[in-house]
Amino acid sequence: MTSTAGKAGRREWIGLTVLLLPLLLVSMDMGVLYFAIPFIGEELEPSAPQQLWTMDIYGFLLAGLLIPMGALGDRIGRRKLLLIGAAAFGLASVVAAFSPSAEMLIAARALLGVAGATLMPSTLALVRNMFHDPVQRRTAIAVWTAAMTAGATLGPVAGGLLLDHFWWGSAFLLNVPAMVLLLAIGPFLLPESKDAEAGRIDLVSAALSLVAVLAVIYGIKETAAEGVHVGYLASIAVGLTVGGVFVRRQRTAAEPLLDLSLFRDRAYGASIAVNVVAAVAMFGSALFNTQYLQLVLGMRPLEAALWSLAVMPGIMVALTVSGLLARRIRPAFLIGGGLFVSVCGFVVMSRARPDSPLVLVLVGAGLVAAGVLVATTLTAELILGAAPPERASVAGATSETGSELGGALGIAVLGSVADAVYRRDMTAASLDGVPADAVHGANDTLAAASAAAADLPGPVGDRLLVTAQAAFSHGMHHAAVGGAVILALAAIAAAWSLRAVPIPEVPIPAVRVPEAAPGGGDHAEGGAGGEGEGVTRMVMEKTG
Repeated sequence: MTSTAGKAGRREWIGLTVLLLPLLLVSMDMGVLYFAIPFIGEELEPSAPQQLWTMDIYGFLLAGLLIPMGALGDRIGRRKLLLIGAAAFGLASVVAAFSPSAEMLIAARALLGVAGATLMPSTLALVRNMFHDPVQRRTAIAVWTAAMTAGATLGPVAGGLLLDHFWWGSAFLLNVPAMVLLLAIGPFLLPESKDAEAGRIDLVSAALSLVAVLAVIYGIKETAAEGVHVGYLASIAVGLTVGGVFVRRQRTAAEPLLDLSLFRDRAYGASIAVNVVAAVAMFGSALFNTQYLQLVLGMRPLEAALWSLAVMPGIMVALTVSGLLARRIRPAFLIGGGLFVSVCGFVVMSRARPDSPLVLVLVGAGLVAAGVLVATTLTAELILGAAPPERASVAGATSETGSELGGALGIAVLGSVADAVYRRDMTAASLDGVPADAVHGANDTLAAASAAAADLPGPVGDRLLVTAQAAFSHGMHHAAVGGAVILALAAIAAAWSLRAVPIPEVPIPAVRVPEAAPGGGDHAEGGAGGEGEGVTRMVMEKTG
């Protein structure tokens, strides 16, 4: 079933499709809850803080535990950790679906986050160990990246479709059949791999990593949602301080959780940085596009989610073309080029106005996503190539942690720019005849303005809504320009930092030299030897 010369065969490719199951569901679970929240609110009646924790606890624990779980996978085996995580994910999904209280649902979402943290680094590490040929590994990583994107895109769509026909718990039961299938066939198709020389996991380092990531992401997300507050800034400061302690411990520990020497490899460190900036662009773009489609163009959530799928064919084409070009062009130029494609996407998004055609926003969003995914597919390959196989899980987990931090930064930084412009425009707008309490609420967000406008008489409500939509589009313009500047600088820095990284070498299949015929004497030996030398010489001449 497995071919020779280091190339993956049918078993490895079928195994890759199995790996996509947990990957799709983990990324889908981040968005599937959006449609379920109103139904959960009616049945379980959570308080406002409980509703926020229901939404956020999954992502917080997922991000905070990626590095510790990556290290655990390197020690006990990536396949073993993947299967344990799949069982826990399926069990937690059932508990979430039938939760009788908000507290139980929050606990189930927390378990889903812990289980999700075991799945993501394990899948990427197994890809590294299943595909040794650079061209095949590049293709496998592109499929891995596309599955992540497809899951995040399909999550809201799947949630909307299920909730149109079933109760809110069905959004969680979607996970169960896929996890059962993974547990049934994964042991037969996925190879086991681990670091045979790794020692015991450093629990202190694991705790420091968790606290550092949780505190920073919590502070950034709350600042983006509620504005600058001393408590949120303190959370970020605590996270950075604990992170500094974590780094210092890794330098002195006998068995570090994270091998900091990996960052001395320019390809590894620069690729992690590119992933952070790419996540800033991806999450920032998604934030604006979602609101624009729903609150400016007036689409229903499910309709907006379905329209977002229109960009997927273009993304697939971009990934395919970049995979072909990667055989002839250095990674630095392809990664920089991908980021510049995203720059163009932000420039297109900056032209969006309330009366702009739908295609303008879709083209902008598609360019941003395509460029980012081209860049991150190549950086994933560089990250896995720079890390030794025994550290593949930690390398993948570090990359994903950077993406989670970048996503939080994207929402906070670009979102803050847009919010500041929105509030300034709304404060300066002339809204005579609109009640003061409606104006006060509308000054916060476009969603609040839409709700306030719906409660006002026709012409008055229309004027408030049109003013708010114009202010939002203006804020989106400034944020898109900011995103374009950030990505342009990142593209230049990536091309410069990675300029010395060569095109990955493609292994040359071994050529079998015919042996002399038994008993052939001088004639047979000479004939065979001459043929063998001729074949060998021809291969050497063709390969330089």
